Order: sequence, then C-alpha cells, then structure tokens
Amino acid sequence: MSILEKLTTKLDFTSYEDFSKNFRVKVPENFNFGYDVVDALAQEQPDLKAMVWTNEDGDFREFTFAEVKKYSDKTAAFFSSLGIGKGDMVTLILKRRYEFWFSIIALHKLGAICIPATHMLTSEDLIYRNNAASVKMIVSVDTEDVVKNIELSKKESPTLETLVICGKERDGWINFNKGIENAPPFKRPTGKDASENSDVSLLYFTSGTTSHPKMVTHDFTYPLGHIVTAHFWHRVKKGGLHFTVADTGWGKAVWGKLYGQWISECTVFIYDYSSKFNPVLLLEMIEKYKITSFCAPPTIYRFIIREDLSKYDLSALEHCTTAGEPLSEEVYNAFHKLTGLKLAEGFGQTETTLSLANYKWMDMRPGSMGKPSPSYQVSLLSPDNVVCEDGEIGEIVINVEQERPSGLFTGYYRDEKRFKEVVIDGIYHTGDMAWRDEAGYYWFVGRSDDVIKCSGYRIGTFEVESVLMGHPAVVECAVTGVPDEVRGQVVKATIVLAKEYKPGNEELAEDIKRYVKKVTAPYKYPRIIEFANELPKTISGKIRRIELREKEK
Repeated sequence: MSILEKLTTKLDFTSYEDFSKNFRVKVPENFNFGYDVVDALAQEQPDLKAMVWTNEDGDFREFTFAEVKKYSDKTAAFFSSLGIGKGDMVTLILKRRYEFWFSIIALHKLGAICIPATHMLTSEDLIYRNNAASVKMIVSVDTEDVVKNIELSKKESPTLETLVICGKERDGWINFNKGIENAPPFKRPTGKDASENSDVSLLYFTSGTTSHPKMVTHDFTYPLGHIVTAHFWHRVKKGGLHFTVADTGWGKAVWGKLYGQWISECTVFIYDYSSKFNPVLLLEMIEKYKITSFCAPPTIYRFIIREDLSKYDLSALEHCTTAGEPLSEEVYNAFHKLTGLKLAEGFGQTETTLSLANYKWMDMRPGSMGKPSPSYQVSLLSPDNVVCEDGEIGEIVINVEQERPSGLFTGYYRDEKRFKEVVIDGIYHTGDMAWRDEAGYYWFVGRSDDVIKCSGYRIGTFEVESVLMGHPAVVECAVTGVPDEVRGQVVKATIVLAKEYKPGNEELAEDIKRYVKKVTAPYKYPRIIEFANELPKTISGKIRRIELREKEK
C-alpha cells in the first residue's frame, strides 16, 4: 500500500459530488512529514527520484529519496549542534537552492519552526520579522545584498543568535556545507522533544498591503492538506515530473514543490534562476526535461501565450494549473487554443490549502475558481452576514466549526485579537469577494476593500481588469475606485502598456474605454485611465491598490 493510500479514505471517484462527499484525509497520530513521508519512501523506494534541480548556469543535480533522507538527517544533526530544537524559530532565505529542501525537512524532524522568506527583504523587513517571531537562526544564500541586509538586521535583533550561509565562506557566518559534512550522526528527538500534531511547524509572514504582515501558523498536519492540491488538482503521478514556478520564500512553494507531490511519489522539478523572468527559458525547461504537469500564476501564462509555442515540443505536458491571482477568460482561451490544454484554476490563501478548484470531473468554465475542495464548507456572506443567493456578490467564508479542513491555519502568532477578527462563531472570513453561478462555480470579484460602489452598482475590480486585459495594448492593469461627488465612486484604471503602444495618449485611452463598454456592462467602464510604467507591488508581487487609492485622496 502506498503512502498516499495509507493517508486517504479512497482515491478513485466517479464525479465531483462523489469526491466532495467521500474523500477524507486520515490523520496519523504525531504525523511528521520528515519521518512519515521522506524517510518512509527512502526505506521503501530508495532509488525513487525525489528532485531534479538545475539553474541558469547549467548546473544539474538529481536526488533520490534515499539521498534526501541522508542530507536532511545531516542537516538536522548540524542544526541540532547549533542549539536548534523543538519550537525554535529558523528563517530560510534560500531562493530555489536544493539546500532549502534539506533544511525544511531537517527542521520538521527537529520539531523546530520553519519560516520561509524571500531574498527581497530589506534590513528593515528583517528587523521586524526577527523581533516579531523571535527568530533564533537564519540560513541564507550567499548573495551579497541579501547577506548585508541580514547582517544589518542582526544588530537590532536580540534573539538572533546564529547565521548560516550556503556558498562561500564569510566572517561571522557558519558554512552550511562544512556544517553538514562534519555533523555527528543524527538522533531522532524523543519524548517531550519530539513533535506532536498540534505543534507549530511553519510560520509565514503574509504580504502586508495595508499594515505589518500577519504571522500565519500551521501545525504538523499541514502537509496532509496538500494531498488534494497535488493529486487531484495538479494531477501529479508517480514517475511524473511536476514544475511549479515559485520562490521558496512564498507559500506556493510548499503547495507545488514539496508536500503533496512527494506524498504522491512524484518528482519535483526545480529551476533556480535569479535573473528577470523569461518565458522562453521556462518553455525550454518544459521541453528539455519533459515536464508532465505545470503550475504558475496567470501573469506567467500571459507572457507564455505571447511566444511562438510551435518552436517547442510540449508533448510531455499533460496538465496545467494556475493560482495566486485571478485568471482572465482571454488568457484561458488563448492558452487552450495554442496547447490544447485547459488551465485549471484554483483558490487558496496562506491561511488555507486549496479551498476552491477545478477538478477533472467538472466542465471547465474559463475564469471560474471552480467548486469547494473536500472538507471546505464554503459559502458567501453579505455585509449583513446573510447567506448569498446564486448571482449575488459576497465574502468567501469557510465553516470551520463542524469540520476543520486539513491544512487550515492554527492562528496568527502572538496576535489572538487579529485571529478573532477573522474567525467569528466558527466561520473563517477570508476577506475575498466572489459570486456563485447556478451550477455552483465560484467567480472571483476582489478583496472586500476593493469592491467599487458606483451609482448604486457594486463593481468588482477583477471584473473590469479581466476585460481590460483583452485589449491588445494592455500588459498589466489595476482598477480602483476614485471618489466622485455625483456617483460616490467612479472606476479608474492604471495601465501598463505593451511596448508598441507606449507612451499612450488620449486617443488610446478613449479606445480602451470603448472596448470595455462593448465587452461588458457599460456602467463598469473606467471613466479615468492613467498610463504608468509599472504598478506598485508588495514583495510577493501583489498589486498595492491601497497605494493607488491613497494617491486620489
């Protein structure tokens, strides 16, 4: 019996209804991904390939599960020798280096708390994070600006004791490679030093678009929530090669590069690049390594469909998924026409696993997030806390009182007040707005504070942005509401133009307005259009609409 079979009630279903009703995860006592998945596979199938890794310099490595066990044990022994144990906070800033996988599994084995972080953090960002979470150790790449920011932050981070560097030697740092080479044999923690299901294993700082980022905590059962992500949404398979485009600093990395994929005995593909995103290089990777399943945010698909795909052999590619931001119907249709593949959109948050998705038993509806995942009792609530009817816009909420979905967050670290603001009477309020059609499919509208109220109409920012993206001049856009004495608010679009349309003029703005009026309800068209070279974004790439709104006050 495979690990996947041991951890689930059943795997074969005849319909979405059958899947929704009858799929459940079986949660073992004191589950630990490091021992119960990685080490178990290393024992049962030592030569099974776990990871294929390459970088933009052409370096190449492959690791079997036996090798991942070996190196994660060495890493755990090394970290333990540095005083890291159960409950200690350790930040990993490792980009897409394979040491990330050794380190996160090692921390799981030790019962320590892993804080994945992006290399784009400034010293001020790091000072806040180090102190907010009482970080004890940072493990980092040897990139000069990253290292300098960490060193600057250490001076104002009293709990930060140890710095570990992957790569070249540096004063004040302990070298990762030397550390695991010289590490003593690893001894698995026992008794009170061993992890329990309810212990915190992961902490993510969410993107703060309006305030300091929240500290989202997950317990040791969190990986089980990604069985649905990998097996049923990504449709990974044993012997397949799955490629999710995500830096290890973001939650999307463990969604698509670790937990569910390895539970499903699928190899993960890692392309470690630091240069600016290049769709040609991604397509070359998919062709060269014969990727079988692929997941990326809609932005990447928008660039991919602008390339000549006839130049690439994508025949090994069987299934593609997308999440992280809403997918427009135009991108869906263009990708399908070029590849024959239907993009399966999904929805989730740092606080959850995959909450809504398009599954194989469903007819794809381009632009829809799909239907609720098993265990996720999703509904929509009006501002008055009334359950919305089909067609009505409401906040996406999850009933967690009757059944707690596998992978749901356990709280906001050191911020019980904030947690109680979003989990009220057994209902988790996501802050995201959507509407549901008559067939039960959910359609994204925007964040609750992004809905525009114009002349009595409620207009979702994504509705307008999706239409705007269909105009050939528009590469990227953000829609916001601007105060208006007559209408309350009017729609404004801030647009980044394709290079052949720059710098833009009044005639082009009028053409875009006419286009929107023609494609969607006229009341939604942007009465104000501003052209910009770029849009303000958080370090995770999310558009800071609050910054655009503030400009109008």
